[in-house]
Amino acid sequence: MSNQSIGLSDKLYNYLLTNSVREPEILTQLRSATAKHPLANMQISPEQGQLMGLLVQLIGAKKCLEIGVFTGYSTLVVALNLPADGRIIACDVSDEFTAIGIKYWQQAGVNDKIDLHIAPALETLDRLLANGEAGTVDFAFIDADKNNYAAYYDRCLQLVRQGGLILVDNVLWYGRVADPAMNEDKRTQAIKQLNQQIYHDDRVQISLIPIGDGLTIARKK
Repeated sequence: MSNQSIGLSDKLYNYLLTNSVREPEILTQLRSATAKHPLANMQISPEQGQLMGLLVQLIGAKKCLEIGVFTGYSTLVVALNLPADGRIIACDVSDEFTAIGIKYWQQAGVNDKIDLHIAPALETLDRLLANGEAGTVDFAFIDADKNNYAAYYDRCLQLVRQGGLILVDNVLWYGRVADPAMNEDKRTQAIKQLNQQIYHDDRVQISLIPIGDGLTIARKK
């Protein structure tokens, strides 16, 4: 839930953008369209999107999974970095939000790489597991309702192959994870608990980086 990296001054953040981010025009257009939405802060930042695209290419991903689509910026980032035979399974519950992104997916020519499921994500994930797709996903991105983060992580760990990546967004939660005054907030509790769970999970190698609103990268051993 941060459309720019937290903790940076405006001056330093603008420097980062102008000296690092190479955003394709179609992504800029979608980001601009989303900026008009009252929930625009739910979109990932362009520098985080660029990192995700780089990771998709670095591991040679062909089968990806996204939990939480919103207006489809992160979906488009991943799709643009997949090979012609790659695909992303995108999970969301909102026709309204995802409709914003679909036209940009189509304009970018990647709509056929995106398998959109409008349903509770846990239902979709459990169906994938029931269909024998455990260990077949190269790259998974979790950015949805925080109270289900632990359940999403559990399913993703089953679905992702050895050497595959799980990315978890909003793990710094605007700094609330380090604020004792937020200890009673259920979403903050859920994120803190998952952060600890992943930290102690020896099935993965991890790095929590302060990009966007905090991003954990977990590589399945």
